[in-house]
Amino acid sequence: MKSRSPIILFTYLRIDNLKNTIQYLVNNHGVNEYDLFIFSDGPKYQKDQILIDEIRKYLKTITGFKSITITESKSNKGLAISVIYGVSEVLKNYDRAIVLEDDLITSSNFLEFMDASLNQYENKSEVISISGYSFPNIYNKNSDAYLLNRSWSWGWATWRNRWETIDWQANTYAVFSKDQKLKKQFSALGSDVNLMLKRQMGGKLDSWLIRFVFHQFQVKGITVYPTISKVTNNGWDEFASNNKGSGFRFKTDFDQSSNLNFKFPETLEINPEAQRKFLSRNGIRVRIKNKMIDFISYIFG
Repeated sequence: MKSRSPIILFTYLRIDNLKNTIQYLVNNHGVNEYDLFIFSDGPKYQKDQILIDEIRKYLKTITGFKSITITESKSNKGLAISVIYGVSEVLKNYDRAIVLEDDLITSSNFLEFMDASLNQYENKSEVISISGYSFPNIYNKNSDAYLLNRSWSWGWATWRNRWETIDWQANTYAVFSKDQKLKKQFSALGSDVNLMLKRQMGGKLDSWLIRFVFHQFQVKGITVYPTISKVTNNGWDEFASNNKGSGFRFKTDFDQSSNLNFKFPETLEINPEAQRKFLSRNGIRVRIKNKMIDFISYIFG
């Protein structure tokens, strides 16, 4: 059996969510065999220092892992730079990594699924990432996973040889932005991707993920998803970097089983039904419905 993949955890201001993330992570099978690398971002405003000091005091009390390495930033890097820097640093010494943020709750078999997937697809260069999160009701009756052409950032994993090929400057964007055919093809990954990429390149969004997805589109990369989600997101609060509102459209089934043996698809083919259901969750109608629900909740409390 291969050695365990390192876990990378990014945290900023959310002490209660962070404690939940750690609590569920510690309940994972075999967690004492995993090295944990924590990156604590620095204050954006002076008032944030109190919360950050509290978080860093808590970080020093964490136990249950094979080893724990904490990196404390003096200044505020922001989420995108923090992730790109942190993952790149850890992958200098490892050939793969499992990545989390401080607003995620994981199932007890999350780490086992991620490591099993990393082992299964290590030599399949088409697969560039593993997702621990899955939208509900996207089932593959013949296996415990399915394949899509878009990555997701709520508990994910990748390999060094995939990560190091990404152009974080997106130098091809200028040509891409003028090609309507390419933009239409890109929109097949979701109704939100073109606008997200445009905002990122215009300095109005702080996202490493949309650049990762853009790279994935260019290389025709594949992401592995669990049929039943191993992750839920608990980060819909005032400290969220990019998550806004109630998160209605992201509510999902959560794996409560103790399954540690996973069956994967026999071929690297994207299931059309899974793709359709995924896109419907990221379509304009569902996004509008989600915004309406958030608005009504805000008005009527």
